[in-house]
Amino acid sequence: MKKVRIGVVGLGRLGYRHAENIANITRHAELSAVCSIDDQELAIARKELDVRHCYNDFQTMLDQCELDAVAIVSSSDQHAPQTLHALEKGLHVFCEKPTGISHEECKAVEQAVNNYPHLVYMPGFMRRYDPSYAYAKKKIDEGYIGKPILFRGYSVDPESSIEGALKYAASSAGQFLDMAVHDIDLARWFLGAEPRSVYAIGGCFAHPEYEQYGDGDNVAALMQFDNSSMAFFLAGRTAPHGYNVETEIIGTKATLRIAAVPQKNMVELIDPTGVRQECSQTFQERFQEAFVNEMQEFVDCIREGRKPEITAGDGTMSTFIAELATKSFKQNELIKIEN
Repeated sequence: MKKVRIGVVGLGRLGYRHAENIANITRHAELSAVCSIDDQELAIARKELDVRHCYNDFQTMLDQCELDAVAIVSSSDQHAPQTLHALEKGLHVFCEKPTGISHEECKAVEQAVNNYPHLVYMPGFMRRYDPSYAYAKKKIDEGYIGKPILFRGYSVDPESSIEGALKYAASSAGQFLDMAVHDIDLARWFLGAEPRSVYAIGGCFAHPEYEQYGDGDNVAALMQFDNSSMAFFLAGRTAPHGYNVETEIIGTKATLRIAAVPQKNMVELIDPTGVRQECSQTFQERFQEAFVNEMQEFVDCIREGRKPEITAGDGTMSTFIAELATKSFKQNELIKIEN
């Protein structure tokens, strides 16, 4: 098979990273087109990535450019409609999380994916493709930790990036869907179960601007799963030290911890302030390898005629749970999830 011709829609922080990886790293892939409503982003992509086909409109890109697949990295509210258009055009779809901004949107995408079984659809939950998380999953599946008891996930952005986060707040659908959804997906994956109840709390501790969106700058949730295992999540925007994702899975025989001490690399800095390690400052930096791995898996699935392990149903469930956590947060009540 020739190279998989991919068009990328959305050239923000993550969209440009995906476009860059496709152009320079992903094997058997070709960055054929990019789409953005920002002319400056298109100019940068044209110059730095040598991509000739640049569009301001997604539908125009689909109509005019010969593509095999699209990578959807636009704003969250565009994910579902753009996915549906691409599938109708007969294109394979990689879509960054979330699948949609509502359970109904996700179910529509899931149905469309089922209607086109010859096409590859892959939701972008990159942590599954991070080597550390993949190794932890392998250990759990091998029975190393015994029966999983508790999943604990921290996902916090640095205070230094709060300005950009606030600009995005109106269309993010809230902290649980924008940030904690990654931990929700991991909890389902690691625990091998679905939540049956959720209670969420939080507030605007440093940035009251989030109140107008019914959101908080730091939120947390506790969940009970149908196999009696538990999960705790924290999602925040005010970490003073940098971008920090920590995960712990406690079992009856052992415990696994991933990035328990946040660090950029293994280097220690020794200077007049003491001995210290630097922290990653962005999610692109922390999960650089994971982003490369997941896009490679998408391309390999297309070339090999197989489907990725992660499914549209995973995207639907994670979004549904995040929605319920948001509802619990806003109403300050325990929500039980029906079978």
